[in-house]
Amino acid sequence: MSAKPIIVWFRNDLRLADHRALSAAVANGAAVVPVYIHDLKAAGDWAPGSASLWWLHHSLSALTASLSDIGAPLVLRSGDTEDELAAIAAETGATGLYFSRAYEPWARAQEERVRARFSGSTGIAVKRFASAMLREPEDVRTKAGDPFKVYTPFWRALTALGPPSAPLPAPKTVTSLDKKIISEKLADWKLLPTKPDWAGGMRETWQPGEQGAHARLETFLKTALDGYSDRRNLPAVDGTSRLSPHLHFGEISPHLCWHRATAAREKAGSGDAALETFLKELVWREFSYHLLFHWPTLPEQPFKTEFARFPWDEDAVRRKAWQRGQTGYPIVDAGMRQLWHTGWMHNRVRMIVASFLIKHLLIPWQSGEAWFWDTLVDADLASNAASWQWVAGSGADAAPYFRIFNPVTQGEKFDAEAAYVRHWVPEIAKLPDDVIHAPWTASATVLAKAGVVLGKSYPLPIVDHAAARQRALDGYAAMRA
Repeated sequence: MSAKPIIVWFRNDLRLADHRALSAAVANGAAVVPVYIHDLKAAGDWAPGSASLWWLHHSLSALTASLSDIGAPLVLRSGDTEDELAAIAAETGATGLYFSRAYEPWARAQEERVRARFSGSTGIAVKRFASAMLREPEDVRTKAGDPFKVYTPFWRALTALGPPSAPLPAPKTVTSLDKKIISEKLADWKLLPTKPDWAGGMRETWQPGEQGAHARLETFLKTALDGYSDRRNLPAVDGTSRLSPHLHFGEISPHLCWHRATAAREKAGSGDAALETFLKELVWREFSYHLLFHWPTLPEQPFKTEFARFPWDEDAVRRKAWQRGQTGYPIVDAGMRQLWHTGWMHNRVRMIVASFLIKHLLIPWQSGEAWFWDTLVDADLASNAASWQWVAGSGADAAPYFRIFNPVTQGEKFDAEAAYVRHWVPEIAKLPDDVIHAPWTASATVLAKAGVVLGKSYPLPIVDHAAARQRALDGYAAMRA
């Protein structure tokens, strides 16, 4: 007699390969009931933003096809997670509920509610599996047994534990339930934009789903890993992995990324520096989750409490100019337009635009965090919060508060030929290299020749860099007084 069915509750682990909960259920020999529950209320203020919902739709569509191919259709339900899981358990006669661990504060609370719901006499074994991290947050500690607050010793401690476990292969077949379970239609959840359809650029840029994640990793390993240490800072070239949305939605595991990258470098026999740089990026993501796990208020409150006294200036007009890519600083505007069009922004430019919002405009980092949360396809609570606080100077192991990026020199250094700016800010594309990152310094003749009318075809700077820098430094001084 076959084992009773096992529910596999999918969350941000939308894949088959290296899915420990799924593999354990298959190994049990039971019929597997894959389930995804659309429960926006559980996440509260951190429910997925618009770009994330677009990605979620396509990722679930891909997962549905993959599961159907191996014999276990995905059951879609919406509503209260605990209620829906209980209903599915009753409908199927399941005796097991397997799921992957999550680390966001709201998700941890949800796990506890699920455990409480099924504890006692329900006859349902609840099992949680590691999935999204190379190491669990409890496993990486200082010698004193405390959580880390600084990245470099965290990196050393994590790597001292040895390589992460090898990824598991995707199951080739799954025993399906011998009865049909009611499943909602993905289209009815209305995750995609209607009018206006703002997702055209995202459709052109991304292939959500596990297949897209593996293709993106292989492309990166073949074409970009060799020069990763240097090229990852150049926004005009395809020099980064662009794996962040795939990792966030769990379409690929960090274990698999780690082992495939390591194997690729061993096969090539070179590129140790590039490999280490890439692995350190994976571990920065890990460090962000480490911080969120141990300091769950990280997305809302400054890690360094004195920053609560900073004299912010909530200027709605300037904030809107930043959001729309109309600040008058080309590298900033290029980044914000790339974000709006593709749902993603180059990592170097993220630091530049974040610094501009916080330190040039004195708008709170939480405002930028919220905008990124709605517009990024890789909006990830841990990475988003940790990175914004890093730029602000208020986070763990943060950049010094007095480090204020000059957007002109940043553009000249990392976009020397202005290919990135010319692509995303086409109205100034005909300006020569020596003035394109600071159009207001161009002569009237040069501007006319390029067809640029400052204040009309392209805005004048909304703040003066030198004055804004001094204002920020004065604000930091007042905070510390």
